[in-house]
Amino acid sequence: MPPWVWGLIIAAVVGLFLIVFIVGIYNNLVKLRNRYENAFAQIDVQLKRRHDLIPNLVETAKGYMKHEQETLTQVIEARNQAVSAQKAAAANPGDPVSMQQLAKAETGLNGALSRLLMIAESYPDLKANENMLALQEELTSTENKVAYARQGYNDAVMTFNTSREVFPAVMFAGMLGFREAELLEVEDPEERKAPQVSF
Repeated sequence: MPPWVWGLIIAAVVGLFLIVFIVGIYNNLVKLRNRYENAFAQIDVQLKRRHDLIPNLVETAKGYMKHEQETLTQVIEARNQAVSAQKAAAANPGDPVSMQQLAKAETGLNGALSRLLMIAESYPDLKANENMLALQEELTSTENKVAYARQGYNDAVMTFNTSREVFPAVMFAGMLGFREAELLEVEDPEERKAPQVSF
């Protein structure tokens, strides 16, 4: 065989190897992206549950806290902002802007809920209300589930980002459309704790 044929064969083998190599990188990044998107879906479920509990909590408190309408309104407004941010983040998990807006909205909601529950402490009849106690128990449980789901999501994002940034994947990730995913972090370290809802 002439030397140029051998050169062509070697070039074809190297090209095939490169294609298989890039397909392997692509498939791994798709798998990891799907993993963090699924992890966000778990957060989404728990946030929906949490957001659905809040109007019931406010309605229960409203009958007892007639002079605290401003606080109740702030909780509902913070909840509505959190629901909007949640929907935007669910449409594009890992998007930096969406995740930052969700973290900010959830921080605001945590603050409003904490104020409501602190004020509720000064209403003995409300503290003894069985419905209020059940809602607080459910809210506490949901807060714990949100924190656990957030940790799972952040772990999956970290794995994706690390795999995307290491050599040789870093050479192809951008070309293949894989952008860095954003962690979901609560802005204020004090807000990392679930609101205290015990009576």
